[in-house]
Amino acid sequence: MPFILSKVSTQMTDAQEKELKTRLGQAITLTPGKNEAYLLCGFESNYHLYLRGENDAPIAYITVSIFANERHIGNDRLFAAITEAFYQVLGIAPDHIYIKYDDIAVWGVCGQAIDRGDFR
Repeated sequence: MPFILSKVSTQMTDAQEKELKTRLGQAITLTPGKNEAYLLCGFESNYHLYLRGENDAPIAYITVSIFANERHIGNDRLFAAITEAFYQVLGIAPDHIYIKYDDIAVWGVCGQAIDRGDFR
């Protein structure tokens, strides 16, 4: 299951959040074997972020956590789609959008551990 957590320095409306959720659902399909049906999204707005010592422009810090994609297939297109979504929906300049990738080796869901080794 992929998880995308977004922390932005601006206030998001419900409509903007829903639009981003939809776009992230489309973007995750750029990673082989992933789709919106398993995507978990989280949003934090009005998050205090500083870039180069300043916070006078909108900033986004996004963490993309994906299970069983240790070769990072599709990341270049995924990151481009995420950047475009946050630029178009929230007006955050691409050079103010930072995306961190977490390769998840083990997930816990439904009270059980799922190891990526089970998917080789």
